[in-house]
Amino acid sequence: MAVGGVALGLALGLAALVAVLLWRRRAVAVAVAGRVCVAVLGDLGRSPRMQYHALSLARHGRDVSLLGYLQSVPHGDVLRSDRIRLVPVRELRGLRVGPKLFQYGIKVIVQAAQLLYTMLTIDRPAYVLLQNPPGLPAIAVAWVACLFWRSKLIIDWHNYGYTIMSLSHGRNHPLVQIAKWYEKLFGRLSDYNLCVTNAMKEDLWVNCNIKAVTLYDKPASYFKETPLEIQHHLYMKLAKDYEPFKPRYVTESVSLSAERSAFTEMDEGNGHVMKTRGRPALLISSTSWTDYEQYINEGVKLPSLVCVITGKGPLKDYYNGLINKLHFKHIQICTPWLEAEDYPLLLGSADLGVCLHKSSSGLDLPMKVVDMFGCCLPVCAIHFECLHELVKHNENGLIFRDSSELAEQLKMLFLEFPTLEGKLHNFRKNLRASKQLRWDESWDQTVLPLLGQNE
Repeated sequence: MAVGGVALGLALGLAALVAVLLWRRRAVAVAVAGRVCVAVLGDLGRSPRMQYHALSLARHGRDVSLLGYLQSVPHGDVLRSDRIRLVPVRELRGLRVGPKLFQYGIKVIVQAAQLLYTMLTIDRPAYVLLQNPPGLPAIAVAWVACLFWRSKLIIDWHNYGYTIMSLSHGRNHPLVQIAKWYEKLFGRLSDYNLCVTNAMKEDLWVNCNIKAVTLYDKPASYFKETPLEIQHHLYMKLAKDYEPFKPRYVTESVSLSAERSAFTEMDEGNGHVMKTRGRPALLISSTSWTDYEQYINEGVKLPSLVCVITGKGPLKDYYNGLINKLHFKHIQICTPWLEAEDYPLLLGSADLGVCLHKSSSGLDLPMKVVDMFGCCLPVCAIHFECLHELVKHNENGLIFRDSSELAEQLKMLFLEFPTLEGKLHNFRKNLRASKQLRWDESWDQTVLPLLGQNE
């Protein structure tokens, strides 16, 4: 009872504080034509699509309040823009008093009050562009703020929050059912909706009665193939801290004084860079390591592999511990920390990408593959329902269903590498020829017309 009384008092106090702020700001609220609040109840540095939205809006002369957690540094273009203002939201740590359901309820209440308070401290925007998920309590809070401001709410549906929640609680858990009901109810209160696939567009209409426009994830302009000279500089930079990028042996192709990495060598006399003879294949993300090692041990003519696993998360140290226990002769695994500007350069230097992303709803697509395709990097990706909207099997990559099938694909793609590239070369050639739309072009065609309807 005491815990419940404290929680109720806290909730009422926060509600009163927000009510006072609403009353005071409503008296002075002034419309700011063209201003947009781009919001995500998550880490801005790890929300590339919302950063892209902000940059596109700024490119068209809009002033942007980019609101979210500042756990990691956003891209340099965002930081350098004089039209984008970062609005930090403090991340709440979990309440550790009472049952888990109670803890979650209190967290949502406090988060809602905190988010509403933060939103109402910025200048009145004409639009609020909100990422979902996470949508609880963000959708309801953004809707209330838009009512106060008389602004338009645009929800950018990346997935369904309740399907992500179901991965840990199960689809029939009361919390999951409440989240599903909430998402459908408040999702209908938006003025406009964007989504990431045609499959999601159809599902939103059929199951939620929400009309959405598909805005596919597209690579930013800086995701492209990396010139050989820049590849060499990147490898040399990484070789200072990571063993797999250091040279394995001296080749006869250049002088002994040449500057070498595991993949490239530069003649210091004339500055000419070339790829090393017998170099390993550079693969982005994890793979079927044991099967691949066995193929080489059986005499199959495959290159050594350097597998670079990017990204960070709470389990990174745990998986690093597991990786350190592996003892391979032909495979090296590296989990480097990369500066934001180096990530596209690494993708543009690699030979193959592997994607193990599985959608909780089966309706979203992996951003990582979008970026790889921007760099003309062929991909092997694990199958799920709408992956065909992005990965065309045997055209720009391969789709696999289990580790054995992936291992066979790697064997086929890397056979006689790098002298005979076969399908790997054809996939890259197809990606170059596809001349896919970049984010700016796609955004101008899809989102810009929506913004003209409220001016």
